[in-house]
Amino acid sequence: MSVRKRTWTGKGGVERASWICDYFDGKGVRRQKTFGKKREADAFASKADVEVREGVHIADRDSITVKQAGKLWITTGEGEGLERSTIEQRKRHLKFHIEDFIGDKLVSKMTVSLIREFEDQLREAGRSAAMVKKVLVSLGGILGDAVERGLAMRNPVRDMRQRRNGKDKRSEKRHKGKLRAGVHIPAPAEARAIINALDGSWRPLLITAIFTGMRSSELRGLRWEDVDLEGRSISVNQRADEYGKIGRPKSEAGQRTIPIPPIVVNTLREWRLVCPRRDTGKVDDAGNPIMELHFVFPNGKGNLESHANIINRGLIPAQIKAGVSIDTRKVDKDGNPIMQAKYTGLHSLRHFFASWCINRKVDGGLELPVKSVQERLGHSSIQMTLDTYGHLFPRGDDADELAAAERSLLG
Repeated sequence: MSVRKRTWTGKGGVERASWICDYFDGKGVRRQKTFGKKREADAFASKADVEVREGVHIADRDSITVKQAGKLWITTGEGEGLERSTIEQRKRHLKFHIEDFIGDKLVSKMTVSLIREFEDQLREAGRSAAMVKKVLVSLGGILGDAVERGLAMRNPVRDMRQRRNGKDKRSEKRHKGKLRAGVHIPAPAEARAIINALDGSWRPLLITAIFTGMRSSELRGLRWEDVDLEGRSISVNQRADEYGKIGRPKSEAGQRTIPIPPIVVNTLREWRLVCPRRDTGKVDDAGNPIMELHFVFPNGKGNLESHANIINRGLIPAQIKAGVSIDTRKVDKDGNPIMQAKYTGLHSLRHFFASWCINRKVDGGLELPVKSVQERLGHSSIQMTLDTYGHLFPRGDDADELAAAERSLLG
């Protein structure tokens, strides 16, 4: 590692000078880097010397920009067969949140301080806290992929996350709070009101969602061959993503069999008689198209139903009809109050199912152990179930039991 001065005569006979740092990188390749001032060359030489000895030095010409690394990261995801929605999200994060701020930076030059500065820039540009968190996850994926390709030696996003992991988790829990009945989870009275208000083609779908806790993608991809009305169970073997692609459940645990109560059995038995059939593309001997029962909750033509239709035409109107709504304090052109559904996502019904499985039998629940709840929800780990719903499980230290224990202790 050496720093030397280079001089030459420029235009008009003016003598010019620069400083060159001459060194060998970790692969034994000779490198040169030119600077205008000696102190800049000395600073680089000191830093490069440490990096080469630690095995973390990447020469600028061997590195690429964050924008280029992002495109390679997307290509990696496509090669791994990731879902289209995941690939599209990666593209959006790169194009709209990363390229404009740090797209031209070399991945080998990214540091924790630059990541912190990037965070601040995102917030100043109006990105929400949730979006900043998601973009940082994507940036960590980009830099991780670059490390695997030998284009960078460190992933500063991962280093920063390890330092802040505990504090971030505590902060996130404080902001999000616990799931509460009547706020995030429909209360039993609200669930009864919704069930009583259901009619038409949305009734079987929402009844099934309430009493099985299936995800929207699982409901949309459910086939009649996976429904056992005699055995009173539904097997989750596939799902339909937002682009209509059929694939396996989200995780290995997502492939499961869920027992169903009589209300679901009877509703699905009636629905099967009128459920739209899809065109097989074949014709019978008389030339008529051959139709078949395939999806349990299809659209009018027997094909996949969209998630937006389930929410906007099924869940929201059912809640408003049931009175599970919020007054927006606005009126329509006829002077009638405009009401808004209290629960805007289908996941609220999944939360209700989880609470129904957990609640005590005296309160109208199933009082299942946590392992059974995990299996019915299709969570990948029991820790996920406990983190989300652990506070809902009955406690063994209620007032009556405490009083009994006190009497036993004090005689």
